[in-house]
Amino acid sequence: MLAAIVLLGGCVQWLTGMGFALVAVPGLVLLLGPADGVVLANCAAGAISVVGLAGGWRRVRPAAMVPLCLAAACTVPAGAWMTRQLPRPVLLLVMGALVTVAVLLVMRGARVAALRGGKGAVTAGALGGFMNAAAGVGGPPVSLYALNAGWTVREFVPNAQFYGVAVNAFSIAANGAPRLTAPQWAVAGAAMTAGALIGHTIAPRIPEHLARHLVLLLALAGGGTAMTKGLWGMW
Repeated sequence: MLAAIVLLGGCVQWLTGMGFALVAVPGLVLLLGPADGVVLANCAAGAISVVGLAGGWRRVRPAAMVPLCLAAACTVPAGAWMTRQLPRPVLLLVMGALVTVAVLLVMRGARVAALRGGKGAVTAGALGGFMNAAAGVGGPPVSLYALNAGWTVREFVPNAQFYGVAVNAFSIAANGAPRLTAPQWAVAGAAMTAGALIGHTIAPRIPEHLARHLVLLLALAGGGTAMTKGLWGMW
């Protein structure tokens, strides 16, 4: 199950440039628990972002990314604190709700005045940092910021990867490393590599809009499952 979740997340990340956390976090949280599931997602998403950024770092926009990353650094500790304090059923409910709301906003292509300009960069970074440390899904606020800024996909991908490297590093520093056994680490690493190879191979054959819709639908299903599990555990 761990291999399947990580492989799927790695595959969709390479298909669309985003989506590992949205697809994988609900399953990882149900399988490993909220704390280890979130941090494993942070580790995997950060590693994928590092590899992806290697070929596109020249297109990073420092004027937008520096405020985003600094704002994220300020709110990551709050997200990490929440993860440690809340009971498991409540955490599952909160994480599922965050994933679901984020996906619905991205699917609607929401236009938000507060996510424009310098203040928008700070707002998106702060929201992303908190959500990434608490639920492993820091990408949607940055996606909405890019949408409101009118970025193209070509402009968005390297900047999102830069942000992914930074915010996942902050989150791992705040939450610590996941408590996995050596075989679990090996399985996760092999599955992530396999997912990347599969995604890279099939990406030219799948239209971008179709892959993106698939990622969002999978994330929506995962968020709903986590919320249901959390509600069930509260009774």
